[in-house]
Amino acid sequence: MLNQQPNLDLMFQALADPTRRAMVDRLSRGPASVSELAKPFDMSLPAVVQHLQALEASGLVSSQKIGRVRTCQIEPEALSLAEKWINDRRTSWVRRLDRLGDLLAAEEPETRT
Repeated sequence: MLNQQPNLDLMFQALADPTRRAMVDRLSRGPASVSELAKPFDMSLPAVVQHLQALEASGLVSSQKIGRVRTCQIEPEALSLAEKWINDRRTSWVRRLDRLGDLLAAEEPETRT
């Protein structure tokens, strides 16, 4: 897991931006060209490309250029890495909270006497 940490850091940095999250959301419905991804945003095409470069650097998105059109698509394996990291933390906290609940439940009858 340590070797995957830099990629995970880049993923969370990429997903920290609402514009990039919107692009990932759009790409989750299927591949799209850069110009299609740029349509809903009030920003220059170079700014959109910078966002896409951050997504590509994180491994969340890949692109392919055919002729003059660059098409982007989501990389599900990368999302799985982030999902696994989050689920591992959630599982750990659920176990801790369950133990705390058990401890508090065991102490409760003693405090009533």
